[in-house]
Amino acid sequence: MDSAIPLGKKQIIDGQLRVYYHGYWIKAYEAPADTLLAKKRLIEALTRRLFNHVEHGINVPGKRLDEARRAYESETDPQRKRVKGAMLAGAIFNRAADIFTKLVEIQELGVTIEPDNALMRECGEHLLEALTLGKMVLHRSGEEGLDELWGEPFKAFSFPVEAFYNSRYVKIAQSMRAIDGIRDEMIATFAGLPMFAGVDRLAHDFAHAAKVKCETLRTDAEIFEVWTSFVVSAEKLAAFQPALGP
Repeated sequence: MDSAIPLGKKQIIDGQLRVYYHGYWIKAYEAPADTLLAKKRLIEALTRRLFNHVEHGINVPGKRLDEARRAYESETDPQRKRVKGAMLAGAIFNRAADIFTKLVEIQELGVTIEPDNALMRECGEHLLEALTLGKMVLHRSGEEGLDELWGEPFKAFSFPVEAFYNSRYVKIAQSMRAIDGIRDEMIATFAGLPMFAGVDRLAHDFAHAAKVKCETLRTDAEIFEVWTSFVVSAEKLAAFQPALGP
């Protein structure tokens, strides 16, 4: 039974290292060493992804943090204050990234950076403040729902790198379960209707491609095939036309 498999169990399946979480064997990757450089790269990647999903105009350079804070604190109109709060959050994120970059550069010169270093504390405080301001930030679609994504850079800063990678597998398993649920509902709704004959196969193909995309890092050599399969299966499903009667 799946419930007997311990969470986090790793196993070679069809020549591929996989890790088990909540009913799914997910493609596993070796976590990089827990160094400031590894954390810097991880935070940079997560911050880029974050700004790709949020409303336009809030990716404010860290060097303009003081200006952004003054603009936010002096604003009295609620709608304008919400936007300026989002801009302030963006500036804080970028300031934290700036500090972390300099810490890595100093460490590369042979200087030991302790966890209680003043700049490390300041970086953590910035990320925590940005997390608090995240409620003012909208998704690029204009909707809410950024809480999890917004907290990722702070988690990467606070957790050991390997622990962060393990938390990623939990989210992938949750995403895969959601994909399977949507697929099953689509098939249950449409597959029994003659005019939708064949849509079940397209839904299966798209769900499979989506789950493979979920577990595959962009740095993986297979990403070209994985992303292509995901896009093409989505296009085929979107292009499906029901067979209308005369």
